[in-house]
Amino acid sequence: MGTLGSAVMTQSGAQAAEFFRDARRNHRVWLVRDDNGSPTSLSEDGTRSLPFWSTSARAERAAKIWGHGLRADSLSLESWRDRVLPEAARDGLMIGINWSGPRLVGWSFTPAEVLNRLAADGFVRGTMPEALTLDLGAADA
Repeated sequence: MGTLGSAVMTQSGAQAAEFFRDARRNHRVWLVRDDNGSPTSLSEDGTRSLPFWSTSARAERAAKIWGHGLRADSLSLESWRDRVLPEAARDGLMIGINWSGPRLVGWSFTPAEVLNRLAADGFVRGTMPEALTLDLGAADA
């Protein structure tokens, strides 16, 4: 990969690191959706990714880029970890993390890789800080 590829990889790595820092700090992850659900993206190698962002501003920017009536929405980190990631694994989806830029590019991980990272950061089932186990809104219902 040339210089441009290296720059994209470095940017994507920084975006991924920022995702986990923000998710840990805010206890939320963001997605884009419409009334029918969230869009997925098909990569050149045939894998399908379901993207998430670490802040509302990032998700709103993605919704604007993709258009088609998409809007930003959020989930508690616990709900994402316990419900969405296992469903994505069952469906064979990768998890896009903080995709950015005019074409919304970035890294995707398997749900297991994301769960491992969350566990390494201390967000494992049954041992999460009490603040994360509270009902954080109707979006989690």
